[in-house]
Amino acid sequence: MIICQNVCKEYKHGSRRKRVLSDVNLLVHPGERIALLGRNGAGKSTLIKLIGGVEMPTSGKIRHHMSVSWPLGFAGGFQGSLTGYDNARFIARIYERNYSDIRAFVEDFTELGSQLRMPVKTYSSGMRARLAFALSLAIEFDCYLIDEIILVGDQNFHRKCHYELFEKRGDRALILASHATDLVKNVCDRAVIIHKGRATTYDDVNVAVDTYSAL
Repeated sequence: MIICQNVCKEYKHGSRRKRVLSDVNLLVHPGERIALLGRNGAGKSTLIKLIGGVEMPTSGKIRHHMSVSWPLGFAGGFQGSLTGYDNARFIARIYERNYSDIRAFVEDFTELGSQLRMPVKTYSSGMRARLAFALSLAIEFDCYLIDEIILVGDQNFHRKCHYELFEKRGDRALILASHATDLVKNVCDRAVIIHKGRATTYDDVNVAVDTYSAL
């Protein structure tokens, strides 16, 4: 289970502080798929980063009682001077996984070929997204955090992502921040609308999508 209790997040904006999230409360159970809906800038990505531990809340608590991925596709943790293979080796060491297995998965999933021997700082944004996504999926977690990155790449890559996330890992929890309401209806059990910093949970995804569309 993941428990978000009275979570607030503020950022410095010049001499002032801007509050992005206010008193967010959320429970995520094992195997549950939750959509985060909200307009651009509403705070969806911020909440994903907070749950993933990329950032810390200004106040409130987030407790994890199951393993949680970093946000899928998040490239902020790359060491740009290292190659794709070197970054994969680093992830394998951190999570104490077999590097050969991770390397094989990354090669197959990214289809980057010889580019994996090049420094990541030379990659295009799409290449970095493919590598980041592959490294995220190379480690098994109880809950995966997804921030719209599944829309990166061509149709073949979309199919790979859909299989890995929604079929192969059909028993895992997901938190999906997305504007794609059809996808949300198809794969999510519940939805949370973030609007003006507040989070409202809906047990009926269709009601949530209709409410979000009317904002």
